[in-house]
Amino acid sequence: MNSYFSLDSLNLIFLLVLILVTLAVVVYQGKKSLKYNLIFILFFLSMTGAILSSHLGLTWVFVEATTLTSAYLILKNKNKNSLEATWKYVFLCSIGISLAFIGIILLLLGSGEINSLFFDDLYKNAGMINKFWLKLSFVFILIGFGTKVGLAPVHSWLPDAHAEAPSPVSAMLSATLLNSAFLVIFKYYKLMELASLSKSAKTMLMIMGLLSLFVSAVYIYRINNYKRMLAYSSIENMGIISIGIALGGVGIFASILHLIAHSLIKASFFMTSGNILHIYHTKEIDSVSDLMKRNKMTGILWLVCAILIVGIPPSPIFISELLMAKQFIINGEIELLILYFLLLTIIFYGIMSATTKMLFNESENVEKLSLNKYLPQIILISISLILYFSPCINKLIMEASLWF
Repeated sequence: MNSYFSLDSLNLIFLLVLILVTLAVVVYQGKKSLKYNLIFILFFLSMTGAILSSHLGLTWVFVEATTLTSAYLILKNKNKNSLEATWKYVFLCSIGISLAFIGIILLLLGSGEINSLFFDDLYKNAGMINKFWLKLSFVFILIGFGTKVGLAPVHSWLPDAHAEAPSPVSAMLSATLLNSAFLVIFKYYKLMELASLSKSAKTMLMIMGLLSLFVSAVYIYRINNYKRMLAYSSIENMGIISIGIALGGVGIFASILHLIAHSLIKASFFMTSGNILHIYHTKEIDSVSDLMKRNKMTGILWLVCAILIVGIPPSPIFISELLMAKQFIINGEIELLILYFLLLTIIFYGIMSATTKMLFNESENVEKLSLNKYLPQIILISISLILYFSPCINKLIMEASLWF
């Protein structure tokens, strides 16, 4: 008899990232109201359920639960912009999850006598599933769960929600929520691979991945809201992970490494943005000046996060992007490799240009913050820097990549 929850080499990594980022966010945000804490716990548990679930239908329920529980957290500031962002988030993600539900129905239509939505049963009988229905269901699954992940062109809720949510909540959304939805795509891709339909799945993943990079490059290049900039950076990185899966081979390893690195670095980035918002009371890049003088530790953290997220060595993101470039060459997809690097270069320029503006300009004021506003980021960044060089972590990523 199948268990509704299980732990394997792939979802173990997602679970560890969730726990680590959540602990960091809890330390950063300090004391909150009882209502907030209860909803935050439910949000954490819904993501945990989505990660550990071994049944596609139950996974769908938990992913929907993440929308309901996180909506209140996004609305926390209770102003006009946060209200609009919350409704947009709930509306678009509900449409996405509805499309995913259609995908599940189409899978059942094609599964015939299998009559099960347990992933193990689907994998064992992948060859028996009608290829037409399975291919069609993947379209709905990818678009449906891709909406929650924030892959372009179904990403439009993400910049508003990340920009308007409190910074610790933005950290959770970007570093854990997107991952829990992406795990479903990982698992469904394996089903497509076992059913000898990986070519069509890879094509769709590659298109959405490159489109996500394109959208991010266009907006980040001239953006003037640093939280929105980080949101588009999340879209970019989800696109890179999608590209890694589409490439196959070492690209799978690279996509998992990239997912872990992005989660740790982006959570640190968003929490540090909370420090900046506390000091300057604005989200506008042009209104933030001489951060290094106003609060040196926040300035250092902001610079380090920027360097790591754009993939400057010793960032683990540099390693993952390099491995993907290698797989592009192995696959003979040189034109796509050139486009890949061109878009990454534009994004690199946009983020580093904004960072430079914020760090260096004349200011006389000095601001002080408590240790818990720095320590979580320092710990997450430190862990991210040893990702690729730690034999233990490397082994975990390798085992997860062999899961496919």
